[in-house]
Amino acid sequence: MTNENHVLQSFQLATERYASLGVDTTQVLEKMNKISLSLHCWQADDVTGFENQGGSLTGGIQVTGNYPGKARTINELRLDVLCAKSYIPGTHRLNLHEIYGDFEGKVVDRNEVEPSHFQSWMEWGKEHNMKLDFNSTSFSHPKSGDLTLANPNNDIRNFWIEHTKRCRWISEEMGKYQADPCMMNLWIHDGSKEVPASRIKYRRILEQSLDEIFSTEYANMKDCIEAKLFGIGLESYTVGSYDFYLGYGAKKGKIVTLDTGHFHLTESIADKISSMLLFTPEIMLHVSRPIRWDSDHVVILNDDLQDLAREIIRCDALDRVHIGLDYFDATINRIGAYVIGCRATQKAFIQALLEPSALLNSYEENGQYFERLALQEELKSMPWQAVWDYYCILNDVPVGENYISEIQKYEQTVTSKR
Repeated sequence: MTNENHVLQSFQLATERYASLGVDTTQVLEKMNKISLSLHCWQADDVTGFENQGGSLTGGIQVTGNYPGKARTINELRLDVLCAKSYIPGTHRLNLHEIYGDFEGKVVDRNEVEPSHFQSWMEWGKEHNMKLDFNSTSFSHPKSGDLTLANPNNDIRNFWIEHTKRCRWISEEMGKYQADPCMMNLWIHDGSKEVPASRIKYRRILEQSLDEIFSTEYANMKDCIEAKLFGIGLESYTVGSYDFYLGYGAKKGKIVTLDTGHFHLTESIADKISSMLLFTPEIMLHVSRPIRWDSDHVVILNDDLQDLAREIIRCDALDRVHIGLDYFDATINRIGAYVIGCRATQKAFIQALLEPSALLNSYEENGQYFERLALQEELKSMPWQAVWDYYCILNDVPVGENYISEIQKYEQTVTSKR
């Protein structure tokens, strides 16, 4: 067990060390408390949801593994989310897909969904101080196929237009209820296994669908549009590519979602932040970890994540960048996966906030590039962990690896009995 006195002593030493570089750790902790992650509800149940459609995942996505203890009901999923939340410092949000509605055992098709199906979620969120975000759900449905909003078949296309309109309506009611805008993310899997005869044909259809969907203005929700490089079985062509949504978002003033797993592995998502902030109103992040492809591995504290956090802080854009998580791993303890990824993301941001930006900028402005590079290297071994440990204590969550045994107890007493 971690000794709190030792944590406090280490924090005091770290505070002095950072102060010598012009960094105030008190201000850093205050900023950390304002960073809310949007936890993805689908980590607890492998993106299954509760709409009674049944069947496996379709639409270019899949979950691997079958670790025991998957959430099977709304109550079990809520219990798991609260368990994970208790090991993550700070105040956070919950991101729901439409298929997680409280349908009370009734079959409600996706073009019939209403705010009433999420009333219990709104009440639950208020009770547990978790504001809600939302997503339309185009995959794993008899009408999904390879094309939804970009489908030339009017019956299918209109079905998904109606679904997405209703999701925006639900998001509006969520935002109104919680007195804080609900981030409504739109991602569709539409694409082709082989190269189509005309790429622009389907993109024109998608543009028309989006124009119709967004024709109603709302005050309590914000629209986010998410691209993808490819989907399983749809490898050659994606209608809603990054270029498509970036162009649409810049033209229409919509928020573009950057999923860190939805790009080529050699692309720097961090490098996109400063450009997008110049031309789009805000940015939505879905933080994931790709391994060779969009595999949605559990987020860890790697170079890509740290670079992303640094770029957001260097752009002074915490008020314009919304941070959501988007991974699902069924090969390990699902609550453990939740906590690992969330804490890793927070660690990246606390390191970024501890960067002596004034000194680094001074070196750069004076052409002192040796000094800039040297300091950037020395920052890697600065005692940021001591500040993180103290932040955990301030928020009454386990320090260091202590959360592991707590999650093991939850598995023994709760999830192993499912």
